[in-house]
Amino acid sequence: MRIPRVYCPPPLQPGSTVDLDARATRHLSRALRLRSGDTIILFDGSGTDFTAKLARCDRKACAVQVVTRQSVEPEVSLRIHLGLGISRGERMDFAIQKSVELGASAITPLLTARNVVRLDADRRKKRLAHWQGILLSACEQSGRSRLPVLHPPTGLSDWLVDHQAGLLLDHRARSSLCDLSPPDDVLHLLVGPEGGLAAAERNQAAAAGFTSVRLGPRVMRTETAPLAALAAIQVLWGDLR
Repeated sequence: MRIPRVYCPPPLQPGSTVDLDARATRHLSRALRLRSGDTIILFDGSGTDFTAKLARCDRKACAVQVVTRQSVEPEVSLRIHLGLGISRGERMDFAIQKSVELGASAITPLLTARNVVRLDADRRKKRLAHWQGILLSACEQSGRSRLPVLHPPTGLSDWLVDHQAGLLLDHRARSSLCDLSPPDDVLHLLVGPEGGLAAAERNQAAAAGFTSVRLGPRVMRTETAPLAALAAIQVLWGDLR
């Protein structure tokens, strides 16, 4: 049986005892039904895993004793920052979860002209907390020890100001990934919401130095396109080579 992995905010040190948060407590005590004395793996997002033993584990609280430091996850060869148009409910959750599994280093949910989801300040805060939980669970499951950065929802125009040049997924484009030269150590990937980006937004991205690329002859859904692109990019230039 695979040893469960749990995120715990830094810093972690061998010999220390830490209390896990409510999310981790629910997962370990209710979903996995672990008990005191069971072994788990802790990581604090900095790249190192730690072997730990549960000193207490019930529905109310879990306390863990950190035992030993394990191996350090190497830095990625290509950092991919995904700018992703916000889509509805499970589509956005799925895209974030799988993007973490495929090695995205940073994700920014983008507010665009064709967003179906409208978020006021309170809903933005709640959605960001929800997406952060999706991200943490994906790291626990996939074995990632370095925590990707999840930025707050941002308007596309503001994001383009801070992220000059990159790739824009567009089924109308003539170029494919295979036509491009390898990027440097950072790649910005822009994907629209349901219905894609409006023409004015695509022009704005082009003015910011983004190159439009297509992913074959088929039009993909908003939750499929970023995952296909990430997998292809990792095969061509990243850690799936």
